[in-house]
Amino acid sequence: MTSAPEPHRIHVSAAVIVDGTGRLLLVRKAGTTAFMQPGGKPEPGETPAQTLVRELDEELGLRLAERDLDPLGEFTAPAANEPGHLVVAHVFRVVIGDQTPLAAAEIEEIRWVSRDEADALEVAPLAREYFLPA
Repeated sequence: MTSAPEPHRIHVSAAVIVDGTGRLLLVRKAGTTAFMQPGGKPEPGETPAQTLVRELDEELGLRLAERDLDPLGEFTAPAANEPGHLVVAHVFRVVIGDQTPLAAAEIEEIRWVSRDEADALEVAPLAREYFLPA
């Protein structure tokens, strides 16, 4: 009897950014339908924190330093855009102060989402299972 192959794991860094009313910032990449937390895959030699600082700058124009990131841990969930894959995310709480995120690079849309609003959207499993506001 053969067991099913292990799903491919995609390693990323992801941000939990919440506004003053408790809504979670989600992004949708061009050519996709699911909203997810901002972040992305590491470049060779990057730490998870370095990855997130770079991705938030490239994708949302947010200027942050590693000291602005509060590590929440590593979380695993089915990948939203790669069927049969798992995303393994180093997740950080990020306070952006008075900065305003703006969609750039491959980000097509950004939304601040409450739990009720998320019910009407396709939200990536990582964000839906762990980080949407209660």
